[in-house]
Amino acid sequence: MVSSGEHSPVESVEASPIFSPLPSTSVSPLGTPPPLEAKSLPLTVYDRQIDNVIFDLGDVLFTWSANTGTSISPKTLHSILRSSNWFEYEKGNLSEEEAYGLAAAEFSLDTPEVGAAFRAARDSLQSDPSMVTLLHELKENSDIQLFAMSNISAPDWEVLRHKGRPEDWALFERVFTSAAARERKPNLGYFRHVLESAGIDPRRTAFVDDKLENVVSARSLGLKGIVFTSFDEVARELKTLVRNPIIDGERYLRYHAKEMKSVTDTGVVLEENFAQLLILEATGDPNLVDYIRYPRLSNFFKSGGVLTTASFPYDLDTTSIACTVSDHLSPEVKNDIMNEISTLKNKDGIIQTYFDVTRPRIDPIVCVNVLTFFYSNGRGGELRETFNWVYEVLKNRAYTNGTLYYYGPDTFLYFLSRLLSVSIYARQRIGQLFAKRVAEHFGAEGDALALAMRIHAATVVDVCDSRDYERLAKMQNEDGSWPIGWIYKYGARDILIGNQGLTTALAVSAMRSYKELELCLRSFA
Repeated sequence: MVSSGEHSPVESVEASPIFSPLPSTSVSPLGTPPPLEAKSLPLTVYDRQIDNVIFDLGDVLFTWSANTGTSISPKTLHSILRSSNWFEYEKGNLSEEEAYGLAAAEFSLDTPEVGAAFRAARDSLQSDPSMVTLLHELKENSDIQLFAMSNISAPDWEVLRHKGRPEDWALFERVFTSAAARERKPNLGYFRHVLESAGIDPRRTAFVDDKLENVVSARSLGLKGIVFTSFDEVARELKTLVRNPIIDGERYLRYHAKEMKSVTDTGVVLEENFAQLLILEATGDPNLVDYIRYPRLSNFFKSGGVLTTASFPYDLDTTSIACTVSDHLSPEVKNDIMNEISTLKNKDGIIQTYFDVTRPRIDPIVCVNVLTFFYSNGRGGELRETFNWVYEVLKNRAYTNGTLYYYGPDTFLYFLSRLLSVSIYARQRIGQLFAKRVAEHFGAEGDALALAMRIHAATVVDVCDSRDYERLAKMQNEDGSWPIGWIYKYGARDILIGNQGLTTALAVSAMRSYKELELCLRSFA
């Protein structure tokens, strides 16, 4: 925690069949996750989300101009393109001459002028260099199968297929046209035709189109639909789908080993132990972190307080985390520490934050971390008043705006999930209520750290938060990291503290836990 600025953990209750833990659910000691190199499931479980991408052609891979230099305005040209007669033309049910004639009659135009306008528009077609580069990257780096699917007449396709370079067209396994299929988007029959002809699984396929109506139809059949709004957004979404977020995140952590320092939202870098211990717990890899192995009590700061008193006291929060995560303290030392902690209660019987009676502070997350320490060592029953208070905080949603030393509601729920993972008593008493409280936050706003903590908390009670999992995956940076999230704060000053390494470590851990639970739940189905 942080001083006149500080921090801490969490807990749960009740019974509803939706949130009943699986019979196989067990409690396990903290601080013993598999190291980064170890995988408890095959790599394919964590692998990319798609094997195929279907692209629209016009307005996605190719651009064109509706300013044709004729008397037909761009607005009228687009109206013709949306007419039922033109749809029939694109499905191969009308000849080019018939289509132009019907358009001229419907919109009170001259047939030759309609033909001139569409030939000019067709001649303006040109491939988008950025999209072509993206196609090559997808093919070369991910070995993804690429397909094209377009609403296009046979005459227009004959022109278009000679526009791009042969090596670019060769990237596609197949190009599907509405004229050949005798169907067009957004009709489901066209999508089914493409899926069946290509022999691809819709659940492992992305579809990119500039028209929402087409994307909606694709999604209804199980494809991962992406509305083309900008190149940057589409590139980001596709790279998210084809990358392995866990492997990329682990690579980032290894590359930045022992350099992942905390920082305030005002830009001050902090040398602190707490985040390092949480990274160690999330990864199981001591080679990634740099923290002080104190012989007994632990301090949040590594070398004196920053933005607070220089002589910063030892705190129960960091000490409890160290005792549950690090392996350097003996059982005798831990028991001695718990004996001292047991004397640091206020008149309500609630555990304080510091080993300093001149700083009387209480924080429910600090209490949760202390409870996790005690329950991990068979002494949780000694802190009954503290447990009861944590329960009341959970029941009455007192954590909604964060706590004295911690930022946001997900932090409380995350640390409480740690307690549930080590205490059968806690799981039985508050597990059901905890599951409900976590579910209440599914889809709520939050930074990457909040989503990672939320996803992890849900998995502890055997629930997959798929909505936030997908959101978290999309937040991953190109280098494999996730943007910094805020976890604790200086209590008296509301200065936030975060750590990009911690955010990344918890994101990786949460995604792995999610995938493992998802596989387990499927085996029960």
